[in-house]
Amino acid sequence: MENIKTLIAQDLLSIGAVFLRPEEPFTWASGIKSPVYCDNRLTLSAPKVRDDIENAIAETVKEKYPEAEVLMGTSTAGIAHAAISAHILGIPMGYVRSGAKDHGRQNQIEGKLEKGQKVVVIEDLISTGGSVIEVVDVLREAGAEVLGIVSIYTYGMEKGIKRLSEANVENTSLTDFDTTVDVAAKIGYIKEEDKERLIKFRNNPSDESWIK
Repeated sequence: MENIKTLIAQDLLSIGAVFLRPEEPFTWASGIKSPVYCDNRLTLSAPKVRDDIENAIAETVKEKYPEAEVLMGTSTAGIAHAAISAHILGIPMGYVRSGAKDHGRQNQIEGKLEKGQKVVVIEDLISTGGSVIEVVDVLREAGAEVLGIVSIYTYGMEKGIKRLSEANVENTSLTDFDTTVDVAAKIGYIKEEDKERLIKFRNNPSDESWIK
C-alpha cells in the first residue's frame, strides 16, 4: 500500500490535482487559510493518472472488501471513479445525490440497490468527513450494508478521523496529505523545511501559526 500511496501522490502532484502553496495560502470557504488545494476532477482528464487511480481503487476493494456487491459514488466527484472501478471489477454501481430530487421518483440513490446488499462507497476527497458520512447514512437507511469507504485522497485531519470512527465506518485512502508532503519535498516541489509547517496545518487547520 505504501508504494500505491507514493505513486498516487506523485500522480496528483504531476497534474496539479493536489497543489501545494505554503508561501501563498489558499482561503477555504470557511475562511481558513490553507497551503493545499485539491481538485481530483482533474484526474479524469489525465488518462495515465486515471488508470492508476481506478486500478488502485479496484485492487483496494478486492483486497479489503472481496464480498462487495455494489460500488456507490458520492455526488458528483465520486461518480466517474465508481463507474470505472465497478467496470474493472465487473460489479454494479450507482451514486448518492446530495439531496433527493424534487421531481419524478424523488430518488436520492441512483442505480439499483437491494436491501441487504454489501456496498463500498467511492469518494474523491475526505477532509472533515461530513459529506461522505451523510452518504453512508443514506445508504444505511435504504437497508444497505456499508462495508467501508475507498477514497482517493484524505487530509488525515483529526476531526475527520474522529467523525468516521463515531459513524462506525472505515476509510481507506489511496494516498494522503502526509505522503504528498514527503513526495513534494523529495522532488523539490516544496522546501524540506516546509514539511513541518504543512504537518502543523494538518494537525490544526484553524491555527494559522504555520504561516510565516
